[in-house]
Amino acid sequence: MAPYCSDCYRCCCCCPKRTSHHLRDMASSDDGSDSSERRCMKSNLYRTVEDHQWPIVYSPEYNLSVLGLEKLHPFDAGKWGKVFNKLEANAMVRTDTIIIPNEATEDDLLVAHTPAYLNSLRSSSTVARITEVPPAAALPNAVLQQKFLRPMRLQTGGTVLAGKLAVTRGWAINIGGGFHHCSGGDGGGFCPYADITLCLRFLFLTNKITKAMIIDLDAHQGNGHEHDFYNDGRVYILDIYNGSIYPHDERAKRAIKRKVEIRSYMGDQEYLEKVRLHVAAALNEFKADLIVYNAGTDVLINDPLGRLSITPDGIIRRDEIVFEEAKQRSIPIVMVTSGGYQKETGIIIADSILNLWKKKLIQWPAAEEWAHSHPLPELSST
Repeated sequence: MAPYCSDCYRCCCCCPKRTSHHLRDMASSDDGSDSSERRCMKSNLYRTVEDHQWPIVYSPEYNLSVLGLEKLHPFDAGKWGKVFNKLEANAMVRTDTIIIPNEATEDDLLVAHTPAYLNSLRSSSTVARITEVPPAAALPNAVLQQKFLRPMRLQTGGTVLAGKLAVTRGWAINIGGGFHHCSGGDGGGFCPYADITLCLRFLFLTNKITKAMIIDLDAHQGNGHEHDFYNDGRVYILDIYNGSIYPHDERAKRAIKRKVEIRSYMGDQEYLEKVRLHVAAALNEFKADLIVYNAGTDVLINDPLGRLSITPDGIIRRDEIVFEEAKQRSIPIVMVTSGGYQKETGIIIADSILNLWKKKLIQWPAAEEWAHSHPLPELSST
């Protein structure tokens, strides 16, 4: 049973207040047997990594194949593999120089989520609602757990690990993640787990940071993390999004410290001017220990859901601006890839990461030296 709010006496999942402290209490009050701090200490998400591995997190198991149902949603269920494949083809990374995350367990997820919400994911109809694929309700939940929720738990674990890597190495990228419509008590918009919230909760609870900034440049409002950090002075949210599309979450908007609603079909010049202006202003206003950059590519021209008109070069320049601003201020940054509903978005993400590498905004010499001194065996021609 879900806990009840001491203020309104409603089920916490239904409480209209849902402040960040409220959600924190909810997440750790399932049976009183363990605190969030102890969950973090017991967790395997902060796995050991080798110095020769890039602070880039990815698993081939990120990619989705749900008996063909993934084709009923415009999201490219294999975009994460496309990113890795292009980075590998351009000799930036190899399978032995990237980091494979551990899957977030239920105990890990309880650091951010309510027990009631996690229990609700055992219902196929709930998963169908979150994925926006109604036929998924007819599948056995075991299939959805294995084919959809497990890959998403891996990506969630990837975001948590990438957050720690960013703090220790200066930057990190999770090739997946960015489920910014999911809060501690509810999912939606193809987002089943609150990976951004979980990443920051782990960092706060393990005393690795005291203040963080979320820069959310996905085309959609990031209402999930906004609910979770409502009235939490440790987290500053900059959200630049198309105000005329989903989710229209008015309450969550009140958690945004710098809210920039942009018009549909805005192009590169006006968009990049706003990004440059507001990212710099936010970072000047709030001194963060870490930036979580939600780098959605649904701003791309012709995206059916984002309804903006940003070119591939515009997305690459956008990401460059964010990393430049972080580097100028020596603020660690972790990037997650979030939304994007066209087949070419994976290639654009890879091109953007390669551009950051070329511009020396991201570097890890130990990985490059390792690859040079440990060449892969040549494939047989037989």
